[in-house]
Amino acid sequence: MRSKHHKHKKRFRRFIRLLRRFRPSELPVTHRHNSVVLFQGGRQFFEALFAAIRAAEHTILLEYYLIHHDRLGSGLAEELEAAVQRGITVKLIYDYIGCLDTPAAYFRNLVKNGVKLLPFNVLSFKRGVYWFDKRDHRKMTIIDGKLAFLGGFNIGDEYAGCVSDKLNFRDLGFSIKGDAVCELEAIFHDTWQGEEERTTAHVSAEQSRKSRKNCGKSGDAAVNIISGGPRQRRSYIREAFQVNIAAAAEEILIATPYFVPGPRIIRSLLRAVRRGVRVRLLLPARSDVPFMLLLGRSSYATLLKGGVEIYELEREILHAKVMLIDAERTVIGSANLDQRSFHRNYEINCLVDNVQFGRQIRELLLDEIAASRSVELDVHEQRGILIRIMERVVSLFGWFA
Repeated sequence: MRSKHHKHKKRFRRFIRLLRRFRPSELPVTHRHNSVVLFQGGRQFFEALFAAIRAAEHTILLEYYLIHHDRLGSGLAEELEAAVQRGITVKLIYDYIGCLDTPAAYFRNLVKNGVKLLPFNVLSFKRGVYWFDKRDHRKMTIIDGKLAFLGGFNIGDEYAGCVSDKLNFRDLGFSIKGDAVCELEAIFHDTWQGEEERTTAHVSAEQSRKSRKNCGKSGDAAVNIISGGPRQRRSYIREAFQVNIAAAAEEILIATPYFVPGPRIIRSLLRAVRRGVRVRLLLPARSDVPFMLLLGRSSYATLLKGGVEIYELEREILHAKVMLIDAERTVIGSANLDQRSFHRNYEINCLVDNVQFGRQIRELLLDEIAASRSVELDVHEQRGILIRIMERVVSLFGWFA
C-alpha cells in the first residue's frame, strides 16, 4: 500500500512539473461534477444518441467529420427532421472535405426540412492552398446544453456494426452529463461563429452565453476538455498526451487507429518504460488508410527495443482513440496519435478522472489486447527489404499524414 502511495506521489510531482510548461491562462478548466457513460460498441452508442435526440426539448447541436448517406445517415436525417417539426432548433456542422462522397442532395434535404447547416472549410482558392489541409475532425452531439455524446464514431453503417465483421470499425463513444457540457457547447458556438457570416455570429454568441447558465451538476467524474485546432500556437492535444504519459506511475494503455506520434511522444513512452511503467499499445492490423499502417510500423523497432509492448487488432478495423493512465485517468475523444490530429485538425478530447470509468476502459482494452496479435521484435525484424524501404520512404512524409 505504501509503495502504491509513493508511486502516485511521484506521478503527481511529474504532473505538476510538466503543467508548468503551460501558461496559467492556457490550463484547461477542471469540471468536477459530471456523470460519464461509456459505450463499448456502435449499436449501443447510436441507440442512446437517437433516444436522446428524440427526447430533446430545446436544441440539438451536432459536429461531425464524416456523414454517410447510408442506413445510419438516413436514420439520423429522419430523427433531426422530426425534431425540427417538434420545434427543436437543430444545427449541424460537417466537414466539407470529409463529406465529399456524401450526395449534395442529402444536405439539401436537411436544409429543406429546417435543419441549420454549416459546412466547415468549403474549398475556396481565395484563402490559399494551405487552408485546404484543415479538417474539422470532431465527433460531437449536444442535447439541450445538458448532455453530450463524443468519441470516435462518425455517422456511417461501418461505425454502427451494420456491415460484416471484416469491414466494421471497432470504436468507442461516451456521454457526459454535467457542468463540462457548458464548455463543449461554447466550443461548438465558437466554431459556428468562425465559419458563419458576422450578421448571424452575434446570435450564436448570445446563445453560447445563455447556455452557460443551464448546465447543472451530475455525478462525481472530473472532466477536462481539450480542444485542439490549427489556429493554436502550440498543440494542446499533443501536450495533454505528453503530460499524462509523464504522470504515469504504473501502467499506460493506448489504442489508436493512426499511429504517427512523432519523436516527442516516442521519447515520452520510452522514458515511461525506463522508470518502470508498463506500456502497451493496441494498433490496427488492417486500416482504411493502408499508407498509415506503413507509417505507423516504421517506429515499431524503436519502441519494441525500448520495452514498449505492441499488439495489432485483426478481427475488426480499429478506430478507437483512448489512453488510460494507471487505471484511473482516461484521455478519450476524436484525436489520433498522429501529426494531423496534433497540428492540422480541429479535435475534441476529454480527460476523465474517475476510477469507475477507468476500470471499464481497462477491462475493455485488456480484452481487446488478449484477442490481438502480439508484435515480437525478432519477427518484426524479419520483414522484407522492400517493406523496409517503403517504411523509410513514407516516414519522410509523416508530418503530412
